[in-house]
Amino acid sequence: MKLKSWLPALFLMSLPLASLLAQPVLPLYTGNIPNSIPSSAQEQSTTDANGSVHVSNVVQPSLTVYVPPAGTANGTSIIVCPGGGYGFLSMTNEGTEIAQRFTGMGITVFILKYRLPNDALQPDKSIAPLMDAQQALRLVREVAPKYNLNPERIGLMGFSAGGHLAATAGTQFARPVGPKPGPASVRPAFLMLIYPVISFSDSLANGGSRTNLLGQNPAAAQLVQYSADRQVTAQTPPTFLVHAQDDNGVKVQNSLAFYEACVHHGVPAEMHLFAKGGHGFGLHNATTTDDWSERLREWLAANGWLTR
Repeated sequence: MKLKSWLPALFLMSLPLASLLAQPVLPLYTGNIPNSIPSSAQEQSTTDANGSVHVSNVVQPSLTVYVPPAGTANGTSIIVCPGGGYGFLSMTNEGTEIAQRFTGMGITVFILKYRLPNDALQPDKSIAPLMDAQQALRLVREVAPKYNLNPERIGLMGFSAGGHLAATAGTQFARPVGPKPGPASVRPAFLMLIYPVISFSDSLANGGSRTNLLGQNPAAAQLVQYSADRQVTAQTPPTFLVHAQDDNGVKVQNSLAFYEACVHHGVPAEMHLFAKGGHGFGLHNATTTDDWSERLREWLAANGWLTR
């Protein structure tokens, strides 16, 4: 049996029963969902041979809440954006497994099921994911008292295209999208970008992500707007990056470009590169014994985000 085929199942078998039960789900919006077209479309969920869940055609965006074991919460929270090329959401290896790992650090985790760009469901598909990420930040701030969270310690984590979404939200918080965004801040306290799509330039772009978000013939201004390395400023949150050199899905130069932009603007950034690992490895880079999530735990601790 191949290593990758049994890792997810083994991971889930090792979890306590309580952690496998249904988690609270918070709808992102009350009433009508902004930037949406009424439709009879239904969300679709599939499970592959390895037990990994993929969700597509998201109509009702939401946050699924994972709380730390009793007595261990430290007030920090993260919103997790699964990847999938803006065509689906990889909800297991870039969602539930991540939640299990980080609740073990005392962090409250919110998995974001965001709308995927779709001309049939949104008047402007290019802003739908970002609108949902920004609303997720508002909602976590709103429910912070209920979950004993520090509203100034909300991080945003993204994988692959979810990393593009997190990087976009982390660099464009000064310009909230959508109608009547309100006064609540949509700036995350820190970013964690795992093999992220960053640039939409011809030389670096993941073609599927760019086409799904912006269409076949995006304007030059859109390519700049949605290239997160071009949007970094001194106000960009501290950032942690992970990538593999042999990633054939999203070139490692995406992370390098974002890191270089952070250095240029004086933004604290830490980057961990693997020689091998490919794309989409989630927590489990089978080519190395080095655990990037442990490196991330050390980074979080060094910055005070694991202190109660």
